[in-house]
Amino acid sequence: MNLNSLAKTIIDGKRIKRGEDLEIFLTCDLVELRNGADLLRKHFCGKKVDLCTIINGRSGSCSENCKYCAQSAHYCTGIEEYKFLDTDTIVTNALANESEGVNRFAIVTAGRGLTGDDFERALEAYAAMKKSCKISLCASHGFLTAEQFKRLHKAGVESYHENIETSKRYFPYICTTHTYDEKITTIRTAQAEGLCVCSGGIIGMGETWEDRLDMAISLAELGIESIPINALMPIKGTPLENQPLLSPEDILRTIAFFRYINPTANIRLAAGRKLLPKNGADAFTGGASATITGNMLTTSGSSIQDDINMLHEMGFNLGR
Repeated sequence: MNLNSLAKTIIDGKRIKRGEDLEIFLTCDLVELRNGADLLRKHFCGKKVDLCTIINGRSGSCSENCKYCAQSAHYCTGIEEYKFLDTDTIVTNALANESEGVNRFAIVTAGRGLTGDDFERALEAYAAMKKSCKISLCASHGFLTAEQFKRLHKAGVESYHENIETSKRYFPYICTTHTYDEKITTIRTAQAEGLCVCSGGIIGMGETWEDRLDMAISLAELGIESIPINALMPIKGTPLENQPLLSPEDILRTIAFFRYINPTANIRLAAGRKLLPKNGADAFTGGASATITGNMLTTSGSSIQDDINMLHEMGFNLGR
């Protein structure tokens, strides 16, 4: 079966399952793979591209030892450290992003989880944004309890972000201070509260192609609705600082087969966009239907207006 035919069977209801032979995704012609992924994107997502932005609500001093992360207290990366931002600063940022046409806005915080006064400050900020903004609200605060998710939901949060990062097999090579299963528990707890979950991972950390395929299958099994795909941008001071950069072709192949395996999800372009030519435009004609945007570390300076102009020129619809 060729890739176009496979795409059509997926449109007709087929879903790729664990245990199937997925070698075709790794050996096929990239142009053919991307054409089929674009067919799926057009069918399931239409012309809509979802834009999201983030604000780093609490920076640095993280207790976890994720090998890719500048915010870990285990490494010396020179990152700016600060405590939880005040509500006015967060609301001002949310309103500014909303005015530029962004669909959703997230507070992200460093650390294993958000507790105590900082969690209360987060609830205050979400409630204030809910009152002042129309933008959809997302949260990314590590491992939380069911009661915390309930309170976030009540404060106006619609989506929760918790990356699985990689395959279950490879995860212990990337982090040892928490487990892959803790992430799965957090995702399922957020889903049980009725929150949309945004979960993906990072490619280029030394994992195999099979690990990438496994991550895509695991996300499909979890029913994830938004999947950010990050290409590692090695950070000096972290254990992965000398990891070689991925080629554009490897990134585009990964995005494409994630679309086949997760056909109805938003496949979201995230970190590493500068590794792709044309500001990542090719990703949107090969499976991607969403992106993180804004002047942030994760997008390496890709501005909201740059993205909107590019996507409009490509014929995409950015309306809410």
